[in-house]
Amino acid sequence: MTYATADLYDQRGEDLQSLDLQLLSLGGRAAFDGPVRTVRCFEDNALVKQTLATPGHGAVLVIDGGGSLHTALMGDMIAQSAVDNGWAGVVIRGAIRDRVAVSRLNLGVKALGSNPRKSAKTGIGEIDVPVTFGEVTFRPGAHLYADEDGVLVER
Repeated sequence: MTYATADLYDQRGEDLQSLDLQLLSLGGRAAFDGPVRTVRCFEDNALVKQTLATPGHGAVLVIDGGGSLHTALMGDMIAQSAVDNGWAGVVIRGAIRDRVAVSRLNLGVKALGSNPRKSAKTGIGEIDVPVTFGEVTFRPGAHLYADEDGVLVER
């Protein structure tokens, strides 16, 4: 990514949604962009693991974890799988674990925070459905841009 989200918003503001929710930048790549894929789950990361184990082709996985910080939806092993499979980044309305290891990976990661507690593994949730949080609707296929200033998504 060779542009700043602030500059991009100045140029194309009417075409972009700006995420109000404040997320921490926890990955080794501060700026990232790509087409959106989504997972909706709650304290269960089986679908996250399954999705990030598939070819990402530079996509960004947006995970609506309901805002729960009770369990982590991604750790270092799943994040490494994302890198190995060509994902550009992950945006999580929830928590991660293994912060230090995740920060060393060439992966954009934005999340609410961290918790060392594992999540359930039952596979309850949905893949590639529109999810809305922080006044933004993330639709599969829309382009997402992220950097230190925040997250923008095409309308």
